[in-house]
Amino acid sequence: MLEESVNLGHPVLERVRFLSISANNLDEFFMVRVAGIKAQVREGITERSPDGLLPAEQLVMINKTVSQLASDQQAIWSDLRDILAKVGIQLVDGRDVTKSERSWIEDHFLHNIFPLLTPLAIDPAHPFPFIPNLGFTVALQLSRIADGKAMNALIRMPGKIDRFIRIPSTKEGAPARLITLEQATGLFIGRLFPGYTVKGQGAFRIIRDSELEIEEEAEDLVRLFETALKRRRRGSVIRLEIEATMPEELRIFVQHALSAADDEVILVDGVLAMNELSQLTRLNRPDLEFPPYVPRHPERVRDHGGDIFAAIRQKDLVVHHPYESFDVVVQFLQQAARDPDVVAIKQTLYRTSNNSPIVRALAEAAEAGKSVTALIELKARFDEEANIRWARDLERAGRAGGLRLHRIEDACQAVDGGAPRGRQSHDLCAHRHRQLSPGHRAHLHRPLLLHLGSDHRPRRRAGLQLHHRLCRAERHREDGGVSADAAQADHRAHPRRDRPRQARPARRVWMKMNALVDPDIIDALYEASQAGVSVELVVRASAACGRGCRDCPRTSASNR
Repeated sequence: MLEESVNLGHPVLERVRFLSISANNLDEFFMVRVAGIKAQVREGITERSPDGLLPAEQLVMINKTVSQLASDQQAIWSDLRDILAKVGIQLVDGRDVTKSERSWIEDHFLHNIFPLLTPLAIDPAHPFPFIPNLGFTVALQLSRIADGKAMNALIRMPGKIDRFIRIPSTKEGAPARLITLEQATGLFIGRLFPGYTVKGQGAFRIIRDSELEIEEEAEDLVRLFETALKRRRRGSVIRLEIEATMPEELRIFVQHALSAADDEVILVDGVLAMNELSQLTRLNRPDLEFPPYVPRHPERVRDHGGDIFAAIRQKDLVVHHPYESFDVVVQFLQQAARDPDVVAIKQTLYRTSNNSPIVRALAEAAEAGKSVTALIELKARFDEEANIRWARDLERAGRAGGLRLHRIEDACQAVDGGAPRGRQSHDLCAHRHRQLSPGHRAHLHRPLLLHLGSDHRPRRRAGLQLHHRLCRAERHREDGGVSADAAQADHRAHPRRDRPRQARPARRVWMKMNALVDPDIIDALYEASQAGVSVELVVRASAACGRGCRDCPRTSASNR
């Protein structure tokens, strides 16, 4: 993502978006991966990782690499900020606003920001408050005007409003000028602490341990998740980002109050919370973004007047998102929910968008008396609460909700119907994409959907058997069949190692996945590369193998 932010061929707001995504990915890396390694260090675990490093040694290397990565992010943002200014998007500091702009900002502050802020004095009677994960806070050194008494204080920035405030201009065609929420607040600290002067100030941001440790065999998995989610909100601080301009005395005060170790404190010479830079892409500047892409609707569906069943019955249908509209999936389930010949729907959900049309279609089908079974993945990272809410909603709608913890890497959906008017059952299978979900990230991950007609009964039975095994909580298969368990999938991959040694080895291996961290699969890919096979990987998130290998004659590329 960071490489995309420096791609001169991309429009500038798209480069800002990529930079924001890279910052968000780094936050999640600390919340989960680094938090897990720190837990190993605390527990005294001395087992070495596949690359031969102890947990403590991994942390040292991570801190060194992340330090360079953070510096690169700030340098890229500095360049992008200059480019934005040249194309009419100016980010101004508090000291740079004009008198008329300050007057407007003050009015906006008093009406829209001031009611959301709480000035927090820190003294023996008022201890340091709890700061939530990713909480953005301004720390202050104040002096009382009356007697010069010193006091430390905090102002927590509200997280539910936009960070960038656009200052209106009276001139048509004038550049868009924006000021950050913290800069605007800094102009009017006297409104929050009357009778005090500011001696020093600086912003800080924390990242907390957000890894969930769940006992998969718990009696009430949903309740256990709800308890763990509440506990996660108060996870230990694993990274404290502080503006480099904050006075040292105030910086030490904040660090001690949050119990952050020295190696967990990062001084940022630039902007904090770069993940929020994506808000700049909301500006109405289509000339600075990629041209909008309108996905096509499968012609065969249109040829049959929107009847998905008729289109599938004619021939199997492959839908490739986002190039082809996801509406065809929604339309398929809506048609199944309303078709009197459909008697059962079996559905898995990994992630869902807000106000999901898929969930509404399932509710409609259940209320129409159809047998609806929904298998919901609870351990969809950072979407656990949303999935629990959907599970509760589905149960209230009257269907049997199968709630399983297992990693559902393939989302399978099946719709079965009766046969009046010659119509037979039809299936929908979403293949090989863990993140596939209604309206959620399909535009980023480019999943493939395969619609199968009644001529593919073996495949349909395989999909139903997988769904049934998940509902029965089966995890291992002795017959080598499809399993939902990730470890079982790894075992099935091992025999592929021998293929490069066969008489006619494959010339090229191309793989697309969400993450690649399994040591055995990585070793198998390296062996294939050493045997002369070109290995190309497209990995969305974590990849535990590097680009190229000194011992491999062919390049093993990892595109993230």
